[in-house]
Amino acid sequence: MLRDVKISDGFFPGFRAFDAALGDVTIRCRTGGMGPPLLLLHGYPQTHVMWHRVAPLLAKHFTIVVADLRGYGDSSKPPSDGQHLPYSKRAMAADMVQVMDALGHSRFFLAGHDRGGRVAHRLAMDYSDRVEKLAVLDIAPTREMYRNTTEAFARAYWHWFFLIQPADFPERMILADTDAYWLRKSTTGAKTTEVFAPEALAEYLRCFRDPACVHASCEDYRAGASIDIQHDDADGARKLPIPMLALWGKNGAIEKCFDALELWRQRAGHVTGFALPGAHYLAEELPQETAAALKDFFGKP
Repeated sequence: MLRDVKISDGFFPGFRAFDAALGDVTIRCRTGGMGPPLLLLHGYPQTHVMWHRVAPLLAKHFTIVVADLRGYGDSSKPPSDGQHLPYSKRAMAADMVQVMDALGHSRFFLAGHDRGGRVAHRLAMDYSDRVEKLAVLDIAPTREMYRNTTEAFARAYWHWFFLIQPADFPERMILADTDAYWLRKSTTGAKTTEVFAPEALAEYLRCFRDPACVHASCEDYRAGASIDIQHDDADGARKLPIPMLALWGKNGAIEKCFDALELWRQRAGHVTGFALPGAHYLAEELPQETAAALKDFFGKP
């Protein structure tokens, strides 16, 4: 069931805001534009607002859907379990398929940044008949990143190893000064004003101050280091059968620590990609370039 929500923040002018009730969770979404459907998924520690500079550009060509992943933003934060199954990428992906079903989109394009890219990858693997094309922003495959851990990667992605510690150790550390943690995690090497719009930053901090969001996001990472890898291993030699685009920042950790295309070609059969002249937050650092790359990829037959 879809229930309209009145939001007057100005991030997505002309978009419809709604909550999708999916049984055990409710997912906050917005949709707007015209053309073939394109679902955009956000990363950590953000919300769907991260697409506010890109979505209006793409809405000229696509029907855009943006959504808060379970555990983030204004979506539900369900209880977890010992295997972290409620925060597996498989569970998160199933939410998004139900959202698209509720909107009447039987097939769609799909793009995800950071954690949203990992959800998008699992969604495309589990529902390859539903996804036309997949784009991921500034990630390499989770399992392969862990398996190729180097000192440089561990230093750049220190939070991966911090957040997977047993509950509630990282939660208590983060909640001691949530804003300071968010800013330290998200703006290393950059000033906030150079990356995030002030109103977007305020929205991210509002959502992340919720202790339930902090716990859920830790569970997301714990799942990434455990049940998600089990799901990857269960895929065996099966590769993603649809066209895939990988974008990453020339000045970010993916460029420095991994061969993104080589790793994605271990997991997908039809991969293209390139670096953009930014760091991690491409949709906010380089909205014109990011939108152009996505439009070109999804717009080709």
